[in-house]
Amino acid sequence: MVIDATFWVAISFVIFIGGLIYLKVPQKINEQMNNMISVIKNEIEEAEKLKNETKKLLNDSQLKIENAHKESEKIINAAKTESEKIIIEMNEKFFQSSENRKKITEQKIVQIKNDAIKDIKDASVKIAIESTSKIIQTSIDKSKLDAFFKRNLEQIKNSLKKTTRA
Repeated sequence: MVIDATFWVAISFVIFIGGLIYLKVPQKINEQMNNMISVIKNEIEEAEKLKNETKKLLNDSQLKIENAHKESEKIINAAKTESEKIIIEMNEKFFQSSENRKKITEQKIVQIKNDAIKDIKDASVKIAIESTSKIIQTSIDKSKLDAFFKRNLEQIKNSLKKTTRA
């Protein structure tokens, strides 16, 4: 048998593999790989936990935002309703006070009218009495009496005009 370089490479390869097995290098590499795998698995599990927690927090915050929007809409609607009620009440009070003022003004007008009529009647009576007394005192002829009547009539008209203007 001829021993050549290939034979010695094969022998040294077998010795090398045997040395590795003797020194338990494959087991140490396997343990190292298993440790790395378990570390990576732990990191993946931790990342999954964090992912789930963030999803939960996101869902919770979205629910809170939706609830806040609903609550703000309720508050806005309540404020609109309340403001509409206040506006209606204010309008009713305004119209009621306007009606009251109108009635008071109408009553004042009626009172002023009644006072004016009373003043006119009093003035008419006074003028009539004075005219009658003058006629009686001056028993004069018919032409003078007509002139006197016309003059008194003009005075009465002027007096009536003055009292109606006031």
